[in-house]
Amino acid sequence: MAVTQEAVQAALRNFIDPNTQKDYVSTRALKNLKIEGGQVSFDVELGYPAKTQLETIRAALVDAVRAVPGVAGVTANMAVKIVAHAVQRNLKPLPGVKNIIAVASGKGGVGKSTTAVNLALALSAEGASVGLLDADIYGPSVPQMLGLTGQQPESEDGKTMEPLRAFGLQAMSIGFMVDIDSPMVWRGPMVTQALEQLLNQTRWQDLDYLVVDMPPGTGDTQLTLAQKVPVTGAVIVTTPQDIALIDARKGLKMFEKVGIPILGLVENMSIHICSKCGHEEHIFGTGGAERMAQDYGAELLGALPLELEIRELTDAGKPTVVGAPFSRAADIYRAIARRVGVKIAERAKDMSGKFPNIVVQNT
Repeated sequence: MAVTQEAVQAALRNFIDPNTQKDYVSTRALKNLKIEGGQVSFDVELGYPAKTQLETIRAALVDAVRAVPGVAGVTANMAVKIVAHAVQRNLKPLPGVKNIIAVASGKGGVGKSTTAVNLALALSAEGASVGLLDADIYGPSVPQMLGLTGQQPESEDGKTMEPLRAFGLQAMSIGFMVDIDSPMVWRGPMVTQALEQLLNQTRWQDLDYLVVDMPPGTGDTQLTLAQKVPVTGAVIVTTPQDIALIDARKGLKMFEKVGIPILGLVENMSIHICSKCGHEEHIFGTGGAERMAQDYGAELLGALPLELEIRELTDAGKPTVVGAPFSRAADIYRAIARRVGVKIAERAKDMSGKFPNIVVQNT
């Protein structure tokens, strides 16, 4: 019985991507389908990083095609292609950076920096090239979280800085250039200028994603950053209680006003599980981020427990994704990273590089 492309495609349509909830035929992720006798070969190209799942997905696709009558052998190749996507109007992506992800919260103390660091590490663990910019000038915590305290960036040309590296990440922070005990007694314009320099004068190298740990709040500094930094999308971090949600809503609205899409929400300290008896308790309330997501048509990307190990590992400079990679919390962070990658992949692609710059000169 001759194998047809229609039969193979029909079999592949029945497999739903676990991260996009769509099939690979309708999304045009299926490439180079070839049939020679009973031998079938094809490629699947994903627009988001999913290194930890690629082999599982590939094996499932092979099994689906093998079930087609007449198929004797199947060769399936999985590939990931991450491209630059559109940013705010009148801005272009940074050189060497395809996509910028702003991680923000309306207030401090909700675990924003911990989320930003673990999101960056999770994207890297899934196979992406990732950078992390600590934009919290008044309270830079990335050096401590990545075990880079006391280190300073180098400059080869005296004009730009080389990012420091840890766990496969490229990282930059004002904390690399000031004493850990020195307070940053700066007014808003100085903070904004410093952040622009950190962003634009760092030699980011071929990043798929640059995760920016934004300063808490919705003041002048945050607004200026949102208007000047070419952001692909924002992730809002909150905790379940009403006080945190009030400020998280303000942060979300700020991004909406400047035309930055919301990739989703992350709820920290969602539930506490007693390490002694296993009792589960919603210390800060329940369902807050989910209700907020519904109110604004956003997605709840994931919920993290209030867990001692998350704090201990972060303080020790080995955040959960690298310090406890097989833990439940690390699984949640990686799932959040894949969803963030999917949400970005669904955005319009950046086409600015396809057109030449037109310069008008008087001659």
